[in-house]
Amino acid sequence: MSPTTLMWIVFAVLISCMLIIDLSLNRRSGQVSFKKAATWTVVWMLLALLFGGGIWYTMGQQKALEFLTGYLIEQSLSVDNLFVFIMIFSVFGVQGALQAKVLKWGIIGAIVMRLLFIFIGAALLKEFQWLFYFFGALLVYTAWKMAFSEDDEIEPEKNPLVRIARKILPMTRRIRGDWFITRKMQIWVTSPLFMVLLVVESSDLVFAMDSIPAIFAITLDPFIVLTSNIFAIMGLRSLYFLLANLMGMFAYLKFGIALILAFVGAKMILMMLGIHIPIVLSLAVIMVTLAVAVIASLLLRKTETNRLPETA
Repeated sequence: MSPTTLMWIVFAVLISCMLIIDLSLNRRSGQVSFKKAATWTVVWMLLALLFGGGIWYTMGQQKALEFLTGYLIEQSLSVDNLFVFIMIFSVFGVQGALQAKVLKWGIIGAIVMRLLFIFIGAALLKEFQWLFYFFGALLVYTAWKMAFSEDDEIEPEKNPLVRIARKILPMTRRIRGDWFITRKMQIWVTSPLFMVLLVVESSDLVFAMDSIPAIFAITLDPFIVLTSNIFAIMGLRSLYFLLANLMGMFAYLKFGIALILAFVGAKMILMMLGIHIPIVLSLAVIMVTLAVAVIASLLLRKTETNRLPETA
């Protein structure tokens, strides 16, 4: 059995077991506490690091560094996606008790979409290498837009999936219970919660168009691309509830993420010009950028807190 085959089996068994455990422990819709969110976030990160260690042991240092770099890229990009989820839930008025259920099914859908994107994207890039220029330019443009554009408001009515669904499916006016679709008086009826799920899935599809090309700048190995993506996605729900409690603390994080996108886009273009940036340097740039963005945000928050007028 080859090392790659062995790690594929380990990955499949590990993710399947963790998915079953996660879903069984969270069968009931309910508010996820900060402590629980923090615990699960740490668990998923530790599992990713242990899996990276397994790759190092069986497949070598280069593959392990590619996995870790890809995981950090996907994890950092997912943070921006999570802030969009917060806005979506706010617009639709979805409370914490129902957010967990939407995110659960949204993440399952995201896994399916990433599988399709990765294998199709890897095949296209191997066949048409000029696409590296296109994706590189797309990432640089996305980085510029993220850093300097104002935050766009979420407008569900403009989402094509929502418009199509509302024309086809009868819908209740309000969210009643935690169901997406039910049968009433011999008629299938959808809940506005189903519309929320559609918006979440469509927004993740847009983000996948940035995140998948980003990791292709690191490696074209489907195993590394897929596993790093899935580990990042599986921890999204717990990370969401963790960030929802800390929103506003990291003012400079989006600029750090934008810089990482620009770096990865430039790396793709330079690679086609015969200039290869070592994986160790790429990993260092990503880690330092994230660290500086977080530290700068915390320092800014501390400064603003000190400037607040004292109350009697």
